[in-house]
Amino acid sequence: METSTPTPSAERISRWRWVWVLSRLAFILFVGGVVLLLWMSDRADKEERRATLISDILWLEQNLRFHLTRNEELLGRIDQPHTASAAAFESFARTAFGFESGLRQLIWIGQDGVVRFAHPVIMDSSLVGDGGESIPSRQSFMLARSLGKPVYSRAYPYVGNDWQFEVHVPVSRAGRVVGVAVGVYRIRDLLSDSVPWWLAERYRISVTGDSGRVLGTRSKVESPVTEEGYQVTFDPPGWGLALHAVPYHAPRPLASLLLSASLVALAVIVLWSLWVLRRHVQRRQTVEEQLRREHAFRKAMEDSLDTGMRARNLDGEITYVNPAFCRMVGLPAAELIGRRPPMPYWADDYIEETRAMNDRVLAGQGPEEGFELKLKHSNGQVIDVLIHEAPLIDAHGQHSGWMGSMVDITERKHADERARQQQERLQSTARLVAMGEMASSIAHELNQPLAAISSYCTGAANLLRSDSSAAAVLPALDKAVEQARRAGQVIRRIYSLSRHSEDRFESLRLAERIDAALALLEGDIRQKGIRVVLDFQAQPQVEGDPVLLEQALFNLLRNAAESMRDTAPEQRQIAIALACAEGYALLKIADHGCGIGTDVADKLFDPLFTTKAEGMGMGLAICRSVVENHRGRLSFEANPEGGTVFHILLPLAPQ
Repeated sequence: METSTPTPSAERISRWRWVWVLSRLAFILFVGGVVLLLWMSDRADKEERRATLISDILWLEQNLRFHLTRNEELLGRIDQPHTASAAAFESFARTAFGFESGLRQLIWIGQDGVVRFAHPVIMDSSLVGDGGESIPSRQSFMLARSLGKPVYSRAYPYVGNDWQFEVHVPVSRAGRVVGVAVGVYRIRDLLSDSVPWWLAERYRISVTGDSGRVLGTRSKVESPVTEEGYQVTFDPPGWGLALHAVPYHAPRPLASLLLSASLVALAVIVLWSLWVLRRHVQRRQTVEEQLRREHAFRKAMEDSLDTGMRARNLDGEITYVNPAFCRMVGLPAAELIGRRPPMPYWADDYIEETRAMNDRVLAGQGPEEGFELKLKHSNGQVIDVLIHEAPLIDAHGQHSGWMGSMVDITERKHADERARQQQERLQSTARLVAMGEMASSIAHELNQPLAAISSYCTGAANLLRSDSSAAAVLPALDKAVEQARRAGQVIRRIYSLSRHSEDRFESLRLAERIDAALALLEGDIRQKGIRVVLDFQAQPQVEGDPVLLEQALFNLLRNAAESMRDTAPEQRQIAIALACAEGYALLKIADHGCGIGTDVADKLFDPLFTTKAEGMGMGLAICRSVVENHRGRLSFEANPEGGTVFHILLPLAPQ
């Protein structure tokens, strides 16, 4: 049996046949790929045009809504002077028309529904106030007046096949509706003012009613439109109105021409594709290099910050720290990244407080204004830090953790403490200065009871020498004892003021502190011939330090007395009024002195500022410090009768 073997010539023919088949298959696949590419390109183009149409019409709807809302706010801010006369109302209307608001007429309607003013003054027969109850405008007016908020009317026809609608904005004064400002829009004019030219050249914009009737159109290009379009509800004003946009027809390249050109220029396209691919690779390399430079720049910027930065995921695990944070806690980044609470830098004495704040932050309930914590450096030193936490959002818009910024405020805390101690020492020094200024008054005050004691004792001795009975001697001795007690009270007040070291808050009667301060100034007041008028409408109790309050009152009363040095004797008067209102004690001290000039009013309470040649400028500064330390407020104003009135506001003690 003979077998045939293929010849080399047959093998070559078979091989070339397969090559020919493969080339045809490649050509068919190429043509199919081009057709598919054209189809997908056409579809993507349609989807892009559709997306652009939707985006443009939504933007236009938001723009129209912005204009209408802005006009509502403008009409709602019409004040009483603009509704007082036709000229004032016309001025307001011209201002409103100047904002390209789309308004074509403004009307002011009183609370009774009667039209007061209009601009322009040409009125339509269907306007509010001139029509019946069945007219939509009248209904909108009544609804706006009853609801107290803007209400839009239905669209109704106007002259020349135009349509218009109204917005009724109630205007309230002192919680009462005094009228309704009505803005009239014409749909064509509103579209003309609100639709930009580039949008009108791209689409035919129209407003349709609830029955599909076109009420107004904005178009600049006379060109056939496609059948597809997009429509959104126009609310406000509502009432079935819709905003409809239809794109103009644009000629498209024929797929067959593109296919033929692509087949003819196959080689060129392949070369061009390779060139485009090469450019793409080059651009990508450039972008990657820019990204690396940007990352290096941001890393250098973060490393140069003095503010500590710490990033954590939602479970509280540290994912990033910058060098400033590492320096702040004295630990390297390798020991911090990956750690979970409790952290090694938490202060031992504040573990629970720190853990509670950490849980609040991870739960999304951290204080937005930041919070203070005490942390621990690796050397054991406790530091104060101010922390602000913000959510970390990844590239997909998801909340992935928290970013915290920390500022070391230890030095600031120490500075505040030193300032507080300095203030206490300054108050103590000022208290001693005040003691020196009171010395002359105290000497005069003590001279009187001591002189009376001497007189009463001399009289008692004379009575005893004359063999008088004990009943005649006892009154004189009782009076001597009373004067001695009075002198002892004066000395005890001076001693308590000079030895006062810390605030001792207690419940006390403010009237008693006023009497005590007046007692210290009694001699000076009597010597200068000053009348003190007391008007205590209430006897309030406040919580405070009696010595500090008495010192502040003494300073204010002494200043009031000294300010009347050049006042006529018959006008020298200090009026002290005490009352209660809304949980506060109200104290008013008024004098008829020289007053306070406007050039020193802003600096009156500044430390070391004084208008007296012998003063130190600490009296009023200490007064304000004492009152504010008692959660109160100290202020002053000019006395209408001449002089100055100081006001003290202190919270009442809880019952």
